[in-house]
Amino acid sequence: MPWYKRIKKKNRIGTPIVNGYVKFRSSIYGRVIFVITIASLVLFVSFGIIFRSVNENYMKSVISENGNNIGYLVEGALYDAMLKNDQASLQRTLDLINSMSGIDNVSMYDNNNNLAYTSISAHSSNHSDPDCASCHEDFEQMFSREEKSYRIIEAKSECIMNPDNDSIRNLMIKSPILNNPSCYTAACHAHSPDEKVLGSLIIKMPLEKLDSALQESTTDFFLMAALMTVLLIGFLVLFTNKKIKNPLNEIILAAEAVAKGDKNTRLRIKPNQLSDMRMVSYAFNEMLDNLHTATLELQNWSQQLEYKVQKKSEELGQAQNELINIERIASLGKLSLSVAHEINNPLSGILVYTKLIHKQLSKPDLEPEKVEVMLKHLKLIESETKRCGDIVKGLLDFSKKDQEGFEPKHLHEILHDTAELMSHPMKIANIHFLCDFSAKRDLISCSPNQIKQACIALLVNASEAVTENGEITFRTLNSEDEHVRIEVIDNGVGIDEADLPYVFEPFFSTKEKASGIGLGLSIVHGIVQNHKGKIEAKSEQGAGTTMAITLPLIKT
Repeated sequence: MPWYKRIKKKNRIGTPIVNGYVKFRSSIYGRVIFVITIASLVLFVSFGIIFRSVNENYMKSVISENGNNIGYLVEGALYDAMLKNDQASLQRTLDLINSMSGIDNVSMYDNNNNLAYTSISAHSSNHSDPDCASCHEDFEQMFSREEKSYRIIEAKSECIMNPDNDSIRNLMIKSPILNNPSCYTAACHAHSPDEKVLGSLIIKMPLEKLDSALQESTTDFFLMAALMTVLLIGFLVLFTNKKIKNPLNEIILAAEAVAKGDKNTRLRIKPNQLSDMRMVSYAFNEMLDNLHTATLELQNWSQQLEYKVQKKSEELGQAQNELINIERIASLGKLSLSVAHEINNPLSGILVYTKLIHKQLSKPDLEPEKVEVMLKHLKLIESETKRCGDIVKGLLDFSKKDQEGFEPKHLHEILHDTAELMSHPMKIANIHFLCDFSAKRDLISCSPNQIKQACIALLVNASEAVTENGEITFRTLNSEDEHVRIEVIDNGVGIDEADLPYVFEPFFSTKEKASGIGLGLSIVHGIVQNHKGKIEAKSEQGAGTTMAITLPLIKT
């Protein structure tokens, strides 16, 4: 299959493609062949026209020369008979001349262009009277009066001088009979010396052989020219095939091999190759060498960049964990005051009841009723101590660093712990805290501590946004079959619509007195994204805010 049909259809701008193949006329080889063919045809036609023109001019000169010679011969043959005015001898001479090969008719006209003698009547009865003046009133314009002149009767002419052989041309030679001194001084003539022309001879010569020779030579020339043109085209086609098409085919095949990933492909440099093709081959090989070097450098840079990106990713991960810890500490700081109040009350009761029991045990007489009362006091001390331990345990769990990796966990377990941890601050702040964990499916893959931290951050923000006796709703629901939704709804002051798009950006805060570093919601956003979830905020100034986290469920 030719190379120009093997090129597959690719994204090449401006390349004509039909059924997945490049058109032949659009290829370099096709265009070279087209130019060579057109140039050869133009040269063939041009040389044919030039040859025919030169050949016709040459034949005209041959006709003129032969006509002059024949005219001189006829004049010489008739001279003696005309000088003696011997009509019988004149007629015999005309008949003899007419019988010669190459002469069809010889006619003599007087000085008034009237037919005086002719050879036609002597040998043929079917010829018309060859009196040119009878048909041509412009006889003087057809032939020169005093000079030898020629006229060709074409093959299809209606001239009566050519009644039968209408397929050949004829040459009419008019030779004037001049009044020489030997004529007007002769005793038998009565011509005035002032007469310049005594008459004329018109010789009719068929051009059949001459035209046939011309036609044969023209045919031979065109056959030879056609043969030479075919040989020239064939030679040029073979030359372009070997010197242009084959090297181009090698370049195309090499380019296709490189495109398929063969990096070791190189073009062969041949000693008899054209200099242009040799330069292209050198440039192509050099380009592949440079491409190989550049590829190695890019691979090296890619490996280094990959290492640096991995290192920076680890650093960013560490920085994010530090930010999470910072925000966790900030949240612990916010909870510390309420926790202190919450723990202080049971500890005060424990101290009072401990002193009372100590005094009662120091008395020698201990009644059974008092023993029962002391047991009640000890039960109360145990309960209050356990409550303080639970509060401290919740804070300790919240302050622990995250363990690596996620684990399957029921979301409601995490949210119950979060609600229990946040119930004390809500109680101190006189906020009505409602929990409604009604989602039917809550099994997720998560970091429990990060989910707890995100919910605490949202609840702390909500508690700071509501006034005393406000209301916060903490609930879950299944918005879709594959997700669970956590909502924190408050009836606080709300967020301005212009600030709503920026609430998850770092260091952005709408609070008049900043209680943190402005990373709370930004950290929450990062935690949610890390869990392949999404967070959204809906708020209206003066009507409260709804923060919603959507997390994917584990498919069961």
